[in-house]
Amino acid sequence: LFLSLTVASGRAQVQQEPFLETTEGSGINISCSHPSKLLGDQIHFYRQLPGREPEFLALIARGSKDLPDISGRLSVSEDGRSSALWLRRPRRGDAAVYYCALDP
Repeated sequence: LFLSLTVASGRAQVQQEPFLETTEGSGINISCSHPSKLLGDQIHFYRQLPGREPEFLALIARGSKDLPDISGRLSVSEDGRSSALWLRRPRRGDAAVYYCALDP
């Protein structure tokens, strides 16, 4: 199972690892750095499956939330400078390009 990441940007620069890979069923953490995030800014996560349009997964401003539809969890660090999408048990169908974007 390959999970590929790319960089997205909104008002402020966000950074992601260019490529991650894991085996089917082994959890993976997809992190996003956004050092310019302000208190009210929201982080959006998307994924784009091969041959498909990008799909909205979730948004978050702070804290964490479960994403049962993709067996994952989205969280923001306490200082708000980074966020992470944790996929608990990724399957072959989860291989995609994952994006994060910052929205004021």
